[in-house]
Amino acid sequence: MTKAHAVITARELTKVYDETTAVDHINFEVAPGESFGLLGPNGAGKSTTMRMVGAVSGRTSGELDILGMDPNVEGPAIRAQLGVVPQQDNLDHELLVRDNLIVYGRYFGLPTAWLKERAEALLDFAELQDKADQKVDSLSGGMKRRLTIARSLINDPKILLLDEPTTGLDPQARHVLWDRLFRLKEQGTTLVLTTHYMDEAEQLCDRLVVIDEGRIMAEDSPSALIRQYSSKEVVELRFGSDRNEQMADSIRQAAQSLEVLPDRLLAYTDDGEALLHHLKGEGIEPVTSLVRRSSLEDVFLTLTGRSLIE
Repeated sequence: MTKAHAVITARELTKVYDETTAVDHINFEVAPGESFGLLGPNGAGKSTTMRMVGAVSGRTSGELDILGMDPNVEGPAIRAQLGVVPQQDNLDHELLVRDNLIVYGRYFGLPTAWLKERAEALLDFAELQDKADQKVDSLSGGMKRRLTIARSLINDPKILLLDEPTTGLDPQARHVLWDRLFRLKEQGTTLVLTTHYMDEAEQLCDRLVVIDEGRIMAEDSPSALIRQYSSKEVVELRFGSDRNEQMADSIRQAAQSLEVLPDRLLAYTDDGEALLHHLKGEGIEPVTSLVRRSSLEDVFLTLTGRSLIE
Protein backbone atom coordinates (compact mmCIF):
# COMPACT_ATOMS: atom_id res chain seq x y z
CA MET A 1 0.00 0.00 0.00
CA THR A 2 1.38 3.38 -0.96
CA LYS A 3 0.81 6.59 0.90
CA ALA A 4 -1.36 7.86 -2.00
CA HIS A 5 -3.78 4.95 -1.53
CA ALA A 6 -3.94 5.00 2.27
CA VAL A 7 -6.49 7.11 4.13
CA ILE A 8 -4.24 7.11 7.23
CA THR A 9 -0.44 6.97 7.14
CA ALA A 10 1.80 7.18 10.22
CA ARG A 11 5.57 7.31 9.93
CA GLU A 12 7.74 7.35 13.07
CA LEU A 13 4.72 8.84 14.86
CA THR A 14 5.70 9.95 18.37
CA LYS A 15 3.93 11.63 21.27
CA VAL A 16 5.77 12.72 24.41
CA TYR A 17 4.11 14.11 27.56
CA ASP A 18 6.68 15.81 29.79
CA GLU A 19 9.27 13.00 30.08
CA THR A 20 6.87 10.15 29.24
CA THR A 21 6.84 8.73 25.70
CA ALA A 22 3.23 7.62 25.17
CA VAL A 23 3.67 6.72 21.49
CA ASP A 24 7.14 5.71 20.38
CA HIS A 25 7.99 5.97 16.65
CA ILE A 26 5.17 3.80 15.32
CA ASN A 27 4.42 3.12 11.65
CA PHE A 28 1.15 1.93 10.12
CA GLU A 29 -1.23 2.52 7.22
CA VAL A 30 -4.98 2.12 6.87
CA ALA A 31 -6.58 1.45 3.48
CA PRO A 32 -9.93 2.87 2.36
CA GLY A 33 -12.80 0.69 3.56
CA GLU A 34 -10.56 -1.31 5.91
CA SER A 35 -11.43 -2.20 9.49
CA PHE A 36 -8.24 -1.55 11.45
CA GLY A 37 -7.74 -2.34 15.14
CA LEU A 38 -5.47 -1.05 17.88
CA LEU A 39 -4.99 -3.57 20.69
CA GLY A 40 -2.96 -3.17 23.83
CA PRO A 41 -3.11 -3.10 27.63
CA ASN A 42 -4.10 0.01 29.56
CA GLY A 43 -1.53 2.76 29.07
CA ALA A 44 -0.11 1.19 25.92
CA GLY A 45 -0.69 4.29 23.78
CA LYS A 46 -3.91 3.32 21.96
CA SER A 47 -6.02 6.28 23.05
CA THR A 48 -3.15 8.71 22.47
CA THR A 49 -2.80 7.38 18.93
CA MET A 50 -6.55 7.71 18.38
CA ARG A 51 -6.48 11.33 19.56
CA MET A 52 -3.71 12.15 17.11
CA VAL A 53 -5.58 10.42 14.27
CA GLY A 54 -8.72 12.30 15.35
CA ALA A 55 -6.84 15.60 14.97
CA VAL A 56 -7.48 16.65 18.57
CA SER A 57 -3.93 16.10 19.87
CA GLY A 58 -0.79 17.21 18.06
CA ARG A 59 2.13 14.85 17.55
CA THR A 60 5.56 15.50 18.99
CA SER A 61 7.44 14.21 15.94
CA GLY A 62 7.11 11.98 12.91
CA GLU A 63 4.57 12.15 10.10
CA LEU A 64 0.81 11.67 10.14
CA ASP A 65 -1.35 11.93 7.04
CA ILE A 66 -5.15 11.73 7.34
CA LEU A 67 -7.11 11.80 4.06
CA GLY A 68 -4.18 13.53 2.41
CA MET A 69 -3.94 16.22 5.10
CA ASP A 70 -1.66 17.01 8.04
CA PRO A 71 -3.72 17.09 11.29
CA ASN A 72 -1.27 19.54 12.88
CA VAL A 73 -2.13 22.00 10.10
CA GLU A 74 -5.58 21.08 8.79
CA GLY A 75 -7.32 19.79 11.92
CA PRO A 76 -10.78 21.31 11.29
CA ALA A 77 -10.91 20.04 7.70
CA ILE A 78 -9.98 16.54 8.88
CA ARG A 79 -12.46 16.50 11.78
CA ALA A 80 -15.24 17.45 9.35
CA GLN A 81 -14.70 14.11 7.59
CA LEU A 82 -14.39 11.96 10.72
CA GLY A 83 -16.97 10.25 12.88
CA VAL A 84 -16.01 9.62 16.51
CA VAL A 85 -17.55 7.12 18.93
CA PRO A 86 -16.00 7.84 22.36
CA GLN A 87 -15.48 5.24 25.07
CA GLN A 88 -18.25 6.79 27.17
CA ASP A 89 -21.54 7.88 25.62
CA ASN A 90 -21.81 11.68 25.66
CA LEU A 91 -25.37 12.06 24.39
CA ASP A 92 -27.51 15.07 25.32
CA HIS A 93 -30.01 13.64 27.80
CA GLU A 94 -32.19 16.74 27.66
CA LEU A 95 -32.95 16.23 23.96
CA LEU A 96 -35.13 13.70 22.21
CA VAL A 97 -33.39 10.84 20.40
CA ARG A 98 -34.04 12.35 16.96
CA ASP A 99 -32.91 15.82 18.10
CA ASN A 100 -29.61 14.39 19.34
CA LEU A 101 -28.79 13.65 15.71
CA ILE A 102 -30.08 16.90 14.19
CA VAL A 103 -28.50 19.23 16.76
CA TYR A 104 -25.15 17.42 16.50
CA GLY A 105 -25.27 17.75 12.72
CA ARG A 106 -25.69 21.51 13.01
CA TYR A 107 -22.20 21.68 14.54
CA PHE A 108 -20.90 20.67 11.11
CA GLY A 109 -22.85 23.49 9.48
CA LEU A 110 -25.15 21.06 7.68
CA PRO A 111 -28.61 22.33 6.57
CA THR A 112 -31.53 21.41 8.81
CA ALA A 113 -33.69 20.05 5.98
CA TRP A 114 -30.91 17.67 4.91
CA LEU A 115 -30.26 16.68 8.54
CA LYS A 116 -33.90 15.72 9.11
CA GLU A 117 -33.74 13.22 6.25
CA ARG A 118 -30.32 11.99 7.33
CA ALA A 119 -31.54 11.54 10.92
CA GLU A 120 -34.46 9.37 9.79
CA ALA A 121 -32.13 7.17 7.74
CA LEU A 122 -29.74 6.77 10.69
CA LEU A 123 -32.54 6.00 13.14
CA ASP A 124 -33.64 3.25 10.80
CA PHE A 125 -30.05 2.00 10.51
CA ALA A 126 -29.74 1.91 14.32
CA GLU A 127 -33.22 0.35 14.75
CA LEU A 128 -34.33 3.28 16.90
CA GLN A 129 -37.26 4.59 14.86
CA ASP A 130 -39.75 3.69 17.58
CA LYS A 131 -37.64 5.63 20.13
CA ALA A 132 -37.18 8.75 18.00
CA ASP A 133 -39.51 10.97 20.09
CA GLN A 134 -38.37 9.71 23.47
CA LYS A 135 -35.66 11.12 25.70
CA VAL A 136 -32.27 9.44 25.88
CA ASP A 137 -32.81 8.39 29.51
CA SER A 138 -35.48 5.93 28.37
CA LEU A 139 -32.98 3.96 26.26
CA SER A 140 -31.13 0.82 27.31
CA GLY A 141 -27.34 0.73 27.29
CA GLY A 142 -27.26 -0.99 23.91
CA MET A 143 -29.69 1.53 22.43
CA LYS A 144 -27.62 4.44 23.72
CA ARG A 145 -24.53 2.92 22.11
CA ARG A 146 -26.36 2.53 18.79
CA LEU A 147 -27.54 6.13 19.03
CA THR A 148 -23.97 7.29 19.69
CA ILE A 149 -22.81 5.46 16.55
CA ALA A 150 -25.73 6.87 14.55
CA ARG A 151 -24.82 10.37 15.72
CA SER A 152 -21.20 9.86 14.72
CA LEU A 153 -22.40 9.13 11.17
CA ILE A 154 -24.52 12.28 10.79
CA ASN A 155 -21.85 14.03 8.68
CA ASP A 156 -21.38 10.96 6.43
CA PRO A 157 -17.74 10.51 7.56
CA LYS A 158 -15.07 8.80 5.50
CA ILE A 159 -13.40 7.40 8.64
CA LEU A 160 -15.16 6.23 11.80
CA LEU A 161 -13.07 6.13 15.01
CA LEU A 162 -14.43 3.83 17.72
CA ASP A 163 -12.89 3.71 21.20
CA GLU A 164 -13.95 0.44 22.87
CA PRO A 165 -17.38 0.54 21.22
CA THR A 166 -19.06 -2.33 23.12
CA THR A 167 -17.63 -1.98 26.64
CA GLY A 168 -20.31 -2.67 29.24
CA LEU A 169 -22.83 -4.17 26.82
CA ASP A 170 -24.43 -7.58 27.21
CA PRO A 171 -23.69 -10.26 24.56
CA GLN A 172 -26.92 -9.64 22.64
CA ALA A 173 -26.31 -5.89 22.41
CA ARG A 174 -22.70 -6.48 21.34
CA HIS A 175 -23.77 -8.71 18.46
CA VAL A 176 -26.38 -6.18 17.28
CA LEU A 177 -23.68 -3.51 17.31
CA TRP A 178 -21.27 -5.76 15.41
CA ASP A 179 -23.93 -6.20 12.75
CA ARG A 180 -24.24 -2.43 12.33
CA LEU A 181 -20.47 -2.05 12.04
CA PHE A 182 -20.34 -4.84 9.43
CA ARG A 183 -22.93 -2.94 7.43
CA LEU A 184 -20.91 0.26 7.59
CA LYS A 185 -17.83 -1.56 6.37
CA GLU A 186 -19.82 -3.05 3.48
CA GLN A 187 -20.83 0.49 2.54
CA GLY A 188 -17.17 1.51 2.31
CA THR A 189 -16.68 3.33 5.63
CA THR A 190 -13.17 2.96 7.05
CA LEU A 191 -13.26 1.77 10.66
CA VAL A 192 -10.49 2.35 13.21
CA LEU A 193 -11.20 0.86 16.62
CA THR A 194 -9.71 0.02 19.97
CA THR A 195 -11.12 -2.83 22.03
CA HIS A 196 -10.30 -5.01 25.01
CA TYR A 197 -12.44 -7.84 23.64
CA MET A 198 -10.27 -10.19 21.62
CA ASP A 199 -13.28 -11.92 20.05
CA GLU A 200 -14.48 -8.50 18.91
CA ALA A 201 -11.14 -7.80 17.26
CA GLU A 202 -11.26 -11.20 15.52
CA GLN A 203 -14.79 -10.50 14.30
CA LEU A 204 -14.38 -6.90 13.17
CA CYS A 205 -10.76 -6.27 12.17
CA ASP A 206 -9.29 -6.98 8.76
CA ARG A 207 -5.93 -6.06 10.22
CA LEU A 208 -4.63 -4.86 13.56
CA VAL A 209 -1.59 -3.78 15.50
CA VAL A 210 -0.71 -4.87 19.03
CA ILE A 211 0.76 -1.93 20.97
CA ASP A 212 2.64 -2.15 24.25
CA GLU A 213 4.52 0.66 25.99
CA GLY A 214 3.95 2.91 23.01
CA ARG A 215 5.48 0.56 20.45
CA ILE A 216 3.98 -1.77 17.87
CA MET A 217 4.75 -5.37 18.83
CA ALA A 218 3.01 -7.06 15.88
CA GLU A 219 0.84 -6.20 12.87
CA ASP A 220 -1.23 -8.44 10.59
CA SER A 221 -4.68 -9.97 10.20
CA PRO A 222 -6.05 -11.77 13.28
CA SER A 223 -5.69 -15.19 11.65
CA ALA A 224 -2.11 -14.50 10.53
CA LEU A 225 -1.13 -13.34 14.02
CA ILE A 226 -2.58 -16.50 15.55
CA ARG A 227 -0.61 -18.65 13.10
CA GLN A 228 2.59 -16.72 13.80
CA TYR A 229 2.46 -16.40 17.58
CA SER A 230 0.44 -19.38 18.71
CA SER A 231 -0.48 -22.95 17.75
CA LYS A 232 -3.62 -24.35 16.16
CA GLU A 233 -5.02 -25.50 19.49
CA VAL A 234 -4.48 -24.93 23.21
CA VAL A 235 -5.01 -27.57 25.90
CA GLU A 236 -5.87 -26.20 29.34
CA LEU A 237 -4.82 -28.64 32.05
CA ARG A 238 -5.55 -28.42 35.76
CA PHE A 239 -3.81 -30.71 38.25
CA GLY A 240 -4.48 -28.56 41.33
CA SER A 241 -2.62 -25.45 42.44
CA ASP A 242 -0.07 -27.46 44.40
CA ARG A 243 0.72 -29.84 41.48
CA ASN A 244 0.54 -27.69 38.34
CA GLU A 245 4.14 -26.55 38.45
CA GLN A 246 5.58 -29.98 39.32
CA MET A 247 3.74 -31.52 36.32
CA ALA A 248 5.06 -28.89 33.92
CA ASP A 249 8.21 -30.75 32.79
CA SER A 250 6.23 -33.86 31.84
CA ILE A 251 3.75 -31.82 29.79
CA ARG A 252 6.43 -29.64 28.18
CA GLN A 253 8.02 -32.65 26.47
CA ALA A 254 4.77 -33.42 24.61
CA ALA A 255 3.72 -29.87 23.63
CA GLN A 256 5.11 -27.32 21.20
CA SER A 257 5.33 -24.91 24.12
CA LEU A 258 3.93 -24.64 27.63
CA GLU A 259 2.80 -21.80 29.84
CA VAL A 260 2.58 -22.35 33.58
CA LEU A 261 -0.11 -20.33 35.33
CA PRO A 262 -1.04 -20.44 39.02
CA ASP A 263 -4.34 -22.22 38.32
CA ARG A 264 -3.60 -24.21 35.14
CA LEU A 265 -1.14 -25.21 32.44
CA LEU A 266 -1.56 -24.07 28.85
CA ALA A 267 -0.12 -26.56 26.38
CA TYR A 268 0.20 -25.25 22.81
CA THR A 269 -0.17 -27.90 20.11
CA ASP A 270 -1.65 -28.54 16.67
CA ASP A 271 -3.75 -31.49 17.92
CA GLY A 272 -5.15 -31.19 21.41
CA GLU A 273 -6.90 -34.56 21.50
CA ALA A 274 -3.71 -36.32 20.39
CA LEU A 275 -1.82 -34.58 23.19
CA LEU A 276 -4.36 -35.71 25.79
CA HIS A 277 -4.22 -39.26 24.41
CA HIS A 278 -0.42 -39.22 24.68
CA LEU A 279 -0.51 -37.95 28.26
CA LYS A 280 -3.02 -40.63 29.23
CA GLY A 281 -0.68 -43.26 27.78
CA GLU A 282 2.06 -41.86 30.00
CA GLY A 283 -0.20 -42.16 33.04
CA ILE A 284 -0.69 -38.40 33.26
CA GLU A 285 -4.33 -37.49 33.88
CA PRO A 286 -5.28 -33.97 34.94
CA VAL A 287 -8.20 -33.18 37.22
CA THR A 288 -9.81 -31.27 34.34
CA SER A 289 -8.83 -30.63 30.73
CA LEU A 290 -10.13 -28.47 27.91
CA VAL A 291 -9.16 -28.43 24.24
CA ARG A 292 -9.90 -25.17 22.42
CA ARG A 293 -8.72 -23.42 19.30
CA SER A 294 -6.02 -20.83 19.73
CA SER A 295 -7.33 -17.27 19.82
CA LEU A 296 -6.20 -13.71 19.49
CA GLU A 297 -6.21 -13.52 23.28
CA ASP A 298 -3.38 -16.06 23.37
CA VAL A 299 -1.42 -13.87 20.94
CA PHE A 300 -2.17 -10.75 22.95
CA LEU A 301 -0.98 -12.27 26.23
CA THR A 302 2.11 -13.75 24.57
CA LEU A 303 3.12 -10.34 23.25
CA THR A 304 2.15 -8.13 26.21
CA GLY A 305 2.37 -10.49 29.20
CA ARG A 306 -0.15 -11.43 31.85
CA SER A 307 0.85 -8.94 34.54
CA LEU A 308 -1.94 -6.57 35.52
CA ILE A 309 -1.20 -3.00 34.46
CA GLU A 310 -2.95 -0.20 36.36
